[in-house]
Amino acid sequence: MDRRTALKTVGASVAAAAASSLPFPAIAAKKAPIKVGILHSLSGTMAISETALKDVDLMTIAQINAAGGVGGHMIEPVVVDPASNWPLFAEKARQLIAQDKVAAIFGCWTSVSRKSVLPVLDELNGLLFYPVQFEGQEQNPHVVYTGAAPNQQAIPATAYLMSQDGGGAKRFFLLGTDYVYPRTTNAILRGYLHAKGVKDADIREVYTPFGFSNYQNIVADIKKFAAGVPTCVISTINGDSNVPFYKELGNQGIKATDIPVVGFSVAEQEIAGMDAKPLIGQLTAWNYFESLKGPNNARFVKAWKDYVKAKGLKDYAVTDDPMEASYIGIHLWKQAVEKAGSTHVDAVRKALVGQKFSAPSGHVVELLPNQYLSKPVYIGQLRGDGQFDVVWKSAGLVPGESWSRYIPKPKNA
Repeated sequence: MDRRTALKTVGASVAAAAASSLPFPAIAAKKAPIKVGILHSLSGTMAISETALKDVDLMTIAQINAAGGVGGHMIEPVVVDPASNWPLFAEKARQLIAQDKVAAIFGCWTSVSRKSVLPVLDELNGLLFYPVQFEGQEQNPHVVYTGAAPNQQAIPATAYLMSQDGGGAKRFFLLGTDYVYPRTTNAILRGYLHAKGVKDADIREVYTPFGFSNYQNIVADIKKFAAGVPTCVISTINGDSNVPFYKELGNQGIKATDIPVVGFSVAEQEIAGMDAKPLIGQLTAWNYFESLKGPNNARFVKAWKDYVKAKGLKDYAVTDDPMEASYIGIHLWKQAVEKAGSTHVDAVRKALVGQKFSAPSGHVVELLPNQYLSKPVYIGQLRGDGQFDVVWKSAGLVPGESWSRYIPKPKNA
């Protein structure tokens, strides 16, 4: 047996051993492509938000491949459409891991979709990079949380609204889509407001179904609730319902100077599909805005605009926070795989902790031991062109907290 044959035999034995003992193969000597899953709704109520995340994932993967891939291996994306159907997220995740043999999944938006996927990740030892702000109260070893926890979005935004600069709100109308993220976030905010001396009589909670569009009566109720008292609206509306809600604010003449609204699930992508002029001055809180100045962001924005044009995409040629979080997640995974020398989930997860990345925001973000990010926080005020002026920012990076101090920690946590 010559040396070349012997090496092939040894290589085949190693690959077979890896395949038999690991759910994902270790990086092989022959530079085979590495499959990853893209799990975002491309149809249904959440497509307005998630389609751009699929596209920015593909752009990021193309950039990494053009620069030599992951340790010389090209990334091969496998795109599926769970169609805003929460049980289908679990089915598609199982398909990606068990059939397509992906090394990691990048996806989900709503917390109900993420929670639908969790049992599959636990069973099959999968790894999900979740790029959207959410309610926290979770720390799963199979999820990397690159979106904002409540202490990186909801709490700072509420504190700002209570401040003199934010309008000195005394009453709080909490309006959300009826599922786990808005309800849990609002439970945290209610606890926070109680800690600040706000009474229940000055807090109102209203929830609407996914895809809800008739906000006429709700906006009228907001106006009544706000009569004579500085009041703000904190919106956890998700998906395409944002469009009719913000449109109705304009229809009823509600201006930011009268009743400021801060939205936690509306960003540049959603705003681009609306008439922004009646909404000038309204607020949102994120960890990134397209309008941020700096060379990292200039490159990110240009790359996206060029990609949208080259591919003839239907996405709006604007960037936003979940897109940046998706971009960060793929790069963190790449760095961890290269450090581990393997795509095996256990090895990658260990290598992920402490990984840093120079993000488009201009900050070097870091993945913490709880698999949340340490990130900056910004509050933006809407301009007529659909972009945001930063009116408040954190002094530095804010570490993501798994559990909020304002509601009880789950007993099994």
